[in-house]
Amino acid sequence: MTRIVIVDDDPMVRTGLRLILGGAPDLELAGEAGDGRQAVEVVRTVRPDVVLMDIRMPVQDGLVTTEQLLAEPNPPRVLVLTTFDADDLVLRALRLGASGFLLKDTPPPKMIEAVRAVARGEPALSPSVTYQVIAAATGARRPEAREELSRLTERELEVAIEVARGSSNAEIAERLHMSVATVKANISRIFAKLGTDNRVQVAMKVRDAGLA
Repeated sequence: MTRIVIVDDDPMVRTGLRLILGGAPDLELAGEAGDGRQAVEVVRTVRPDVVLMDIRMPVQDGLVTTEQLLAEPNPPRVLVLTTFDADDLVLRALRLGASGFLLKDTPPPKMIEAVRAVARGEPALSPSVTYQVIAAATGARRPEAREELSRLTERELEVAIEVARGSSNAEIAERLHMSVATVKANISRIFAKLGTDNRVQVAMKVRDAGLA
């Protein structure tokens, strides 16, 4: 059972999300909050697996809240919700360690699957906006990103590029002719060398470097 907290200042949005997610037998709504400060309190109390986080909220926005939550011991995974196709705040949330983002009008089945994917430790990015958001930083960050990726071995870099392409561990194993266990080991080393917490951050560094 995946426990979820919904954070949005709009009661109608929270109601809609409750209706969408409440129908999935493997998802449990553990709590909700209308602003960032309340969200931190709720998350500390109910200890969810996934937080659906709005960005623009009164009192404390989703960016500050995401940073605070991810600094907690055993933090939840954060899935950012946005109304906009390309949003600098969403980009900043991803760099802080959010596991992905979705448009608020994402169809219910895809919303449910995104929550499940994030709970499994996989990224969840709206296809229509992924390249727009990531491209916002590409170019200016290219030298820095390439310097960071130079810490990887040739094999680790190949794996990182596959991660940026959205490949699963099984797909990477097949394409690079290695076992899934070896792929996982490589990804763990990539996280450590790049100082990242999830696949989204790795993908952004690879794209910043112009390698995918």
